[in-house]
Amino acid sequence: MVFHHQSIDKRRKKNNKYMDLEFKLPNISDFKGQFKRVRRASKRRSIQLIISLSFTIVSILSMTFMTLAIYTNYINTARQSAIDNNDQIIDQISWNLNTYLRNMMGVSDSMYYNVIKNLDLTSDTMTKEMDLLYAANKDNMISIALISQDGALISAAPIATRKSGVDFTEQIWFTNTEENIENFHFSTPHVQNMFESSNYRYYWVISLSRSVDLNYMGHQRRGILLVDMNYSAIQQMFSRLNERGVGYVYLIDGDGEIIYHPRQKAIYSGLAAENNLKAAEYSDGNYTEIFNGSSRSVTVKTVGYTGWKIVSVIPTSELAANYNQVRLFMLIIITVTVFLILFGNIVISKIVTEPIRRLENSLEDIEDGHFDADKIYIGGSHEIRHLGRTIKSLVVQMRKMMDERVAEQREKRKSELNALQAQINPHFLYNTLDSVVWMIETEKYPEAISMITSLATLFRISLSKGNNIITIKDEITHAENYLAIQKVRYKNKFEANINIDPAIEDCITIKLIIQPLIENAIYHAVGDLDDEGIIDIEGYERDGDIFIEVRDNGMGIPEDVIENLLKEKTKTKGKGSGIGLWNINQRINLYFKEDYGLTIQSELDEGTTAIIHLPKITYEEYIKGNENEKK
Repeated sequence: MVFHHQSIDKRRKKNNKYMDLEFKLPNISDFKGQFKRVRRASKRRSIQLIISLSFTIVSILSMTFMTLAIYTNYINTARQSAIDNNDQIIDQISWNLNTYLRNMMGVSDSMYYNVIKNLDLTSDTMTKEMDLLYAANKDNMISIALISQDGALISAAPIATRKSGVDFTEQIWFTNTEENIENFHFSTPHVQNMFESSNYRYYWVISLSRSVDLNYMGHQRRGILLVDMNYSAIQQMFSRLNERGVGYVYLIDGDGEIIYHPRQKAIYSGLAAENNLKAAEYSDGNYTEIFNGSSRSVTVKTVGYTGWKIVSVIPTSELAANYNQVRLFMLIIITVTVFLILFGNIVISKIVTEPIRRLENSLEDIEDGHFDADKIYIGGSHEIRHLGRTIKSLVVQMRKMMDERVAEQREKRKSELNALQAQINPHFLYNTLDSVVWMIETEKYPEAISMITSLATLFRISLSKGNNIITIKDEITHAENYLAIQKVRYKNKFEANINIDPAIEDCITIKLIIQPLIENAIYHAVGDLDDEGIIDIEGYERDGDIFIEVRDNGMGIPEDVIENLLKEKTKTKGKGSGIGLWNINQRINLYFKEDYGLTIQSELDEGTTAIIHLPKITYEEYIKGNENEKK
């Protein structure tokens, strides 16, 4: 603002005609300054705004999802609870109905086995027993009667007089029993008017009939025992159940004929309809169906012995009667929760923002590559302080890891160089070349050519293009060339036998682990023997692993020496490749874990056996494994 006023004063001195413009310029500059301040303030609060908006959006979405999940779960739980409660009610009515039917079947059994079977109907009567049995069960039954196979009434209670014109053989219960004499038979509800009644009152009954054997002076005839159950007893069971106000329950037989229905009269008169024929096809369980355009839940349970089915129907609209109140309650909870979330997020984001901004400013030097942990800001809430300490610790660890990584790479390169240098023994090379020179001077050209060829192959496999893993076949080729050279140098003082199972030749091994064992066998065992020395090399598979043995018939090694050969790194003195047994064992351990390695077995004056234990991995599997790791 000072700069603008000074420039205006200068222009005022130069030209008075710009006076009006000079009064307007301060207002424009004030507007620009205010705009810049607003922008800076907006940037300063950007973290707070982002945190507040993010938390609010996430919270609202989470609350909405949670509310919907709770609401859905509530509806499903309420529906399932209603269904489960309905199942319990059906189980109870099924138990009651089964109990009632069993009692009636018990009455029939008692009459048959305790009375009829013990009487000779040519001379005995059963009126007294039948009257007593009826009197004991008259609340649940209307009548009991015994009819002969030809339709004659033998006995009945409480009325023993058949109405004129009634033919028992034409009754449905009679024909059903005659067709299947082994079982009980239950009829559909009907009015029983076969017997005379003094008050001309006839009742709705369900007839329970069965075939019985009648004794006439030792001769068996077939008859039918009829028990008319009081239909009102079943009607009362279901009427009390349907008074609960949620859905309704009805009873049908196996063919779908209605035995009881709360709207039975309306159905018979065509004023109402029921899906009873479809319900007869259902097995026991819960179903959802659409009937007359309305969705409803149906539960079916079969009554034992009868084939009847209890069917419970609950319209879906009744299950969801209270859902509107739940929706309103959920909406109120969501609204209140959203306001609380907005207010809480604004306050929390304001508290969190300032320490985060200060921590961000302290990280600018790290962005420039200056790993100075002392400049990291640590303050604010517990979480921000923990974040600051974590970043500070991370910076320290990063510097430490970078230093260790540099040192590790340096040591690794040094170790690799030492390993490569240890693979070639200068003494062996010098002695071999001296032998070649001697052969040439004595004009033994074929032998010289063979020795140089073996030496070239030996070094080619030793280098292996820098690969440390080769096939067993290449490792054996290396050993064969080495033996060919040594046989010339030692003038065939020893014999070497190689027996490798062809099935393992394509499997992998670490290079230069067999040749050092042969070298040790030559220098320390068979090379100085007066008699002919023998070196046996054998490779085979056992228990899914590979074993390679190098045996000699030398003097053997004492036990105390064997124990130290693989426990510590020993330096070879004089003869040898410089690759000790410990080195071979360690290399195998590093590549294939400690389950594999080298073992030494020896007996004094008998010889020594070195056993290499390797996993069975083909070279193709090894290459594929490396390619997968690179991906």
